[in-house]
Amino acid sequence: MVSPGQTIKGEPAIAADSVDGVPDPDLFLLCVKSYDLDDAVKSIAPKVKDTTVILPLLNGADIYERIRKNLDNGIVLPACVYVGTHIQEPGIIQQSGGDGRILFGKDPENPDFYPADVMRFFDETGINYQWNDDARPAIWSKYMFIASYGLVRGSTGKTLGEISADDKARAQVQEIMQEIYHIAKEKNIKLPSTIIEDSIARANNFPFETKTSYQRDIEFKGNVNEGDLYGGTIIRQGKLLNIPTPAAGAVFAEIQNRLGQ
Repeated sequence: MVSPGQTIKGEPAIAADSVDGVPDPDLFLLCVKSYDLDDAVKSIAPKVKDTTVILPLLNGADIYERIRKNLDNGIVLPACVYVGTHIQEPGIIQQSGGDGRILFGKDPENPDFYPADVMRFFDETGINYQWNDDARPAIWSKYMFIASYGLVRGSTGKTLGEISADDKARAQVQEIMQEIYHIAKEKNIKLPSTIIEDSIARANNFPFETKTSYQRDIEFKGNVNEGDLYGGTIIRQGKLLNIPTPAAGAVFAEIQNRLGQ
């Protein structure tokens, strides 16, 4: 991985395209895209024991629920990771932002489990992490940022800096954030009262030319993409909770129509 100030070379002891021949692990890090999540969870299920820890490092507000649809046992710790990366070329990952911090919290189905062994492993390997009993506020705070900017970037083709400089695009971002905030509030997820202003201000901390992987994927028709993780989740949650989501719905529909989906 290439990042500002350092290059990290990884040499895994085992590399395989299937978990069948891999010894049963105590910890799974799920680092796939959302459209591969169901298949990934089904593939590891035979290796998961009641004490196996699964740490999902995906973007999204409903990843825990998506995993639990296909996995009844194990310990699933809701999580998010603060890092901006993309595949520069096969075997080389370029990090463009974030401190690489993993934030995770209690499994709602196993609230008495405390991952002391996972924390010890992270300490020994120098992995940056943070434990919160309730990880949902952090997960939804990140989701508010990436979903709203991701949808507007996907719709307009503008970079993060261009959206910040465009009144109309910035207003669309704010409207989608309002919808996400109302959904989170209805789910009793305690977000700061200034979360929308804070999220918009965060955009100034990224390079002007920043694009998301979702934005890159939909630049080419036919590419698989994570649109359902953003627009689909907001729309479904809004319908479930009887919360209108016209801003997210309109932007997502425009993208889907353009892609012929």
